[in-house]
Amino acid sequence: MSSKLEVDKRELVPVEEIKTLVSSVFRKVGCDEDISEFVAEHLVESNLKGVESHGVMRMIQYVEQLESGYMNATGRPSLKRNDKGAWIVDGHGGFGMPALQLGMEKVVGEAKEKGISTMAVLHCGHTGRVGAFAEKGAEAGCLSIWIGGGGHKDWPQVAPHGGAKGVLPTNPYAFGIPGGKRGPIVLDFATGQIAGGWIYAAKSAGVMLPEGMLIDANGNPTLDPDDYFNGGAILPMAGAKGYGLALLAELIGEAMLGPATTEMNWFCVCVDTSLYTDGKKYMDAAENILQDLRKCPPLPGFEKVEIPGERERDSYNKTSRREWQFH
Repeated sequence: MSSKLEVDKRELVPVEEIKTLVSSVFRKVGCDEDISEFVAEHLVESNLKGVESHGVMRMIQYVEQLESGYMNATGRPSLKRNDKGAWIVDGHGGFGMPALQLGMEKVVGEAKEKGISTMAVLHCGHTGRVGAFAEKGAEAGCLSIWIGGGGHKDWPQVAPHGGAKGVLPTNPYAFGIPGGKRGPIVLDFATGQIAGGWIYAAKSAGVMLPEGMLIDANGNPTLDPDDYFNGGAILPMAGAKGYGLALLAELIGEAMLGPATTEMNWFCVCVDTSLYTDGKKYMDAAENILQDLRKCPPLPGFEKVEIPGERERDSYNKTSRREWQFH
């Protein structure tokens, strides 16, 4: 395997052409047109924001899951309240992106009206880049926290701290909150040292992974993504801290929300930031905090101190809206 991606093998393809292609592929395996277009838009936006692990490369995985019946091609999310009045989105086994979109719209709307809202999203497939939904909430003036878990029986990908085999999923978290003048602050991370999508991306590109990400089937450190697919596991992010976050997400996703079917369950808390302060006061304070961070001198090897979410936003702004490097 090579140690780096050969970028010269890429070619420029019009963005709209890619969206049309991806959407048509999903329609051919039985998905409705609006769902196909929404998912295609989401995947292409992930690429344009530099998050290729959750971009168009996922199309092959999704088609395989749709054709095998793992995901329901005709699944369309629906919203309901349970007998205790809690909001639940049922994904009906379909794509997770439309389910999270429906949930996001509901919790943001209710938070703007009542100050706070919660939501569970159940029975859905892969949700793509969850930070996209946290970002939309932040653009509406809300703090939103998304926690995914509940699939450890089907997805034992991450070893617990001190463990030699995978037991937990990569159980992701996403946070979005209004930032300063440049836009929302978005954190979107798996609780493993690396998201599963980046392992797929490395395997596809024929590259090795950095040290400290994986162990092989015997518990030995490895750089080779193939070892992960042959019984290896991802190490927990930040050791015991990432393990603790993953366990918390699994307890929420499985013990609280019920065993996950299809991929995993999601829980969201959404708070209107104006519940505690007025909008201008919040934005002024946020901008002051961010300016202090930007003024911090970088360590050797770093160009600058980065703000969560700005790298993706900069990538999107620099990327041509008409063409994208595809390989």
